[in-house]
Amino acid sequence: MRRAGIPALGTRGSDMFKTIKFTLFAASAFIINVSPAFAEPIAGPSVSVVSTAGLDLSSAAGRAELDHRLVTAAFEVCGTPSDVDLVGKNQARACRADVLLKARAQSQQLASRGSAIRIAAAR
Repeated sequence: MRRAGIPALGTRGSDMFKTIKFTLFAASAFIINVSPAFAEPIAGPSVSVVSTAGLDLSSAAGRAELDHRLVTAAFEVCGTPSDVDLVGKNQARACRADVLLKARAQSQQLASRGSAIRIAAAR
C-alpha cells in the first residue's frame, strides 16, 4: 500500500544516484575542457638577431653597447621563469651563460664585417 506524498520504496535512492552521476559527469567534462589550459606550449628554438648597425666597435663604448644588446637578446631567447620555479631559474641561467658565450665569440668575428649577430637557444 502506498500513501499519498510518500515515494515508493527505492525511488529516493535512484534519484540520489542520478544526481551523483550527473555531478561526476559535469566534473569530468569540466576537467577535460580545462586541461589544455594547463598544457605547456611546444618550445622550439628561440632566435634573436642583434644588429651592430650604428655601433663604433673600435671604441669601448660601442663594444659595451654591443654586449648590452647581447645580454638583452639572451634574456629574450632564454625566457624568464617564475620566481618560484627554481629549476626553471637555473635552466634559464645556464641557457643565458651558454648563449652569451657563443654570441660573444660570434660577435668578435662578425662585428668586424658589420654583419648582424644571430643568437639562438634550443629550449
